[in-house]
Amino acid sequence: MSLIISNIALHYLSKIEETGEVTLRFGPENHEADHKIESFVDALHKIYNNKGSKAYGSFSTMPAEGDTARFVDIMESYLGDAQSFYEFSTQSANLLKNELEKYDLAETGYLIVCHYEFMGGRYILAAIIPISEHYSVDGQLNISADQHLDTSKLQLAARIDLFDYQDNADGNRYVSFIKGRAGRKVSDFFLDFLGCEEGVNAKEQTQTLVQAVEDYVSVNQLDAQEKQEARKELLNYCKEQKSTDQDVSIKEIGKVLKSEEEGQDFYSFCQEQSYPIEESFPHEQSIVNKVTKYSGYGGGISVSFERGHLGQDVIYNQHNDSLTIHKVPPNLKAQLLALLESEAEKNNPFSEEND
Repeated sequence: MSLIISNIALHYLSKIEETGEVTLRFGPENHEADHKIESFVDALHKIYNNKGSKAYGSFSTMPAEGDTARFVDIMESYLGDAQSFYEFSTQSANLLKNELEKYDLAETGYLIVCHYEFMGGRYILAAIIPISEHYSVDGQLNISADQHLDTSKLQLAARIDLFDYQDNADGNRYVSFIKGRAGRKVSDFFLDFLGCEEGVNAKEQTQTLVQAVEDYVSVNQLDAQEKQEARKELLNYCKEQKSTDQDVSIKEIGKVLKSEEEGQDFYSFCQEQSYPIEESFPHEQSIVNKVTKYSGYGGGISVSFERGHLGQDVIYNQHNDSLTIHKVPPNLKAQLLALLESEAEKNNPFSEEND
């Protein structure tokens, strides 16, 4: 396992809906990072990485209110060995408790604060893991209920890239966080707890990247097949970067899209056209996934096809809002033929079924 845990703490928070009171119960001071904990953090790390709806930001430069230390202050105290990790985690839990009391949210769960290393990176992860009930049956068919940490419902989480933070304190992306659910945004209290503000917008940056690639392949007058190949190269590169939790780089994409013909490379093209895009940034994979295909769903109809088929095997008529598909996929064709055969037998008065 390539994940190494430096320190970890777990504390329990619950809120009484009727009174708004938040209770906080601290966990043990020392958690030995045994195999179970390592496997748990490794799974949590993967779940967090696979969350598509993440945003990025940095610690606010606004001073703390009153005598309360900010999250970044107590984190710095820990990183500078001025206090222990456990003290850092309990102070963090109290900060979260204070923020939670300000909002009409009934969050209940375990706050996990973990300092770990993975693939050459160093991180601090803070997350509230919700609790769910599960049921079991023994040999005498007795049903019992118990609780478990439901990592599949992870929504309130943020991670600080310590190397990026220490090397680029003026940057705007060393803190990543899961974007909030509708009506219950993380920024309402979880970002306030961390003292963070959103910086680079991964969704907008990715949309700009996709548009820049489309403009590039058009300007270079690539044929339909070459355009589709360029889109696939972009898709494969972005998938690889996402799998290792790495930023995409405009320069690297320029190497990926480099054509055999002499001409302007993609990186120079982006600079010349002054796209509002950074040289490297975390991306939204869901947006890139659409570059090679057109797809849509509505009214019980789902259609998806590669972009290179549009105008050839798939014809759209905007005047009567119709889509004509040539070369029907074999598996769909087999289903349709079976349906037609079945309908023909039903309507045949001499068939055995109608005897």
